[in-house]
Amino acid sequence: MAPSILLTFIFIYGFIGFSGLISLSQWKRPTRSDLALRSPFGATYVEMFQEQRFQADLRNVTVFTVLFLLVTVLGGLVMALLVHHVVVAKGLFRTVFLLPYALSFIVTGVAFRWIFNPSSGINVWLGDLGVTNLPKWSTDTTVAFTIHHAGDGFWQIDLGIPRAIIPIVIAAAWQLSGFAMAMYLAGLASIPEEELEASSMDGAGYFQQLRYVILPQMWPVTVTCLILLLHTSLKIFDLVVSMSGSGPGFVTDVPGIYVYDMMGRANRYDKGTAAAIVLLIMACVFVVPYLVRVYRKEGKGA
Repeated sequence: MAPSILLTFIFIYGFIGFSGLISLSQWKRPTRSDLALRSPFGATYVEMFQEQRFQADLRNVTVFTVLFLLVTVLGGLVMALLVHHVVVAKGLFRTVFLLPYALSFIVTGVAFRWIFNPSSGINVWLGDLGVTNLPKWSTDTTVAFTIHHAGDGFWQIDLGIPRAIIPIVIAAAWQLSGFAMAMYLAGLASIPEEELEASSMDGAGYFQQLRYVILPQMWPVTVTCLILLLHTSLKIFDLVVSMSGSGPGFVTDVPGIYVYDMMGRANRYDKGTAAAIVLLIMACVFVVPYLVRVYRKEGKGA
């Protein structure tokens, strides 16, 4: 196992550590590597967190993650429950719902960019239905449910739910709900039929079975699904680029685009790697406790 452990240490943890060193250094242009530490220590992170754009990125990716996880997990659960009770052509329905997962985010983004185009797409149908104030979708700069206005103290942006994020959430949930459905189908197949029959004999209806028998046993599947989808939502990049890009006023900008711009156009390797490290820490906050919990269960089972 020594070669595998060595390669893992070098190409994963070694590169992570090197990226952390770059984020603390004065390395800006790709052709001029300067690993001398900036003074004061961590100045790049302070500079980055004070930027209006990066603050908008943190807000956008947080809102996107929460809405995306909620819609995708609920949609996957509903589809799994429907497919699980289908008697005829169950495999067909399972394949149809899972098919979007096989597409790339670029394909999905281009398709949904047409659908949510303010001058065409779904707005044509809304106009035919008599809607006069048509939504601007990904070009809308409105921040709904604002809890903090720009310019007050440290935060230079409005904290709330950018309406332009909604089409991106819909597109991402459409593509990955089938993945959540597949996980829930595996969980539903593991529920003993005896428990459902016993609850039915006790007079429990379907919704009571769902609440007291099915959903409690689906909790481990839900946690696993949330962790896996969380990883996808935090590193979202290509879907946003193909649908709207950074958007007006960075209303749809995400950390992935920020890293790309800093490493390429802006020639700020230090700031680009700093944003990547922040994303890594955000993912570790949720993934590490989950892994610890899984390993502890495996240890007790052994």
